[in-house]
Amino acid sequence: TAMRARGAKSTDIVILVVAADDGVMPQTEEAIQHAKAAQVPLIVAVNKIDKEGADPERVKNELSAKEVIPEEWGGDTQFVPVSAHTGDGVNELLDAVLLQAEVLELTAARDVPAQGIVIESRLDKGRGPV
Repeated sequence: TAMRARGAKSTDIVILVVAADDGVMPQTEEAIQHAKAAQVPLIVAVNKIDKEGADPERVKNELSAKEVIPEEWGGDTQFVPVSAHTGDGVNELLDAVLLQAEVLELTAARDVPAQGIVIESRLDKGRGPV
């Protein structure tokens, strides 16, 4: 979708969240293509590792078939197992982002006003603009 394309073009690092119990879905493949087109590095957050039937190795195999190769297999993509439910792996995911930012030599000006990009918005009847 256009939203995923705008998101990939407006960021320095893409965190691709893939459910360990579902694996690679069509929207996952689309997000990978947008990240590659924008030449933005990926970090894969393998989510739901706490769920019954979670299979992080399956996710690695499926993404490898899409040319997203884990570092431990000789590729250049960090895979981080996480659980949004329990919070497990969140600190490791943050460390992965910091490491990738260091590799890319990303810097930020700390003494200027922050800027942001709205990727998607809509008007909600109860809450107004969101």
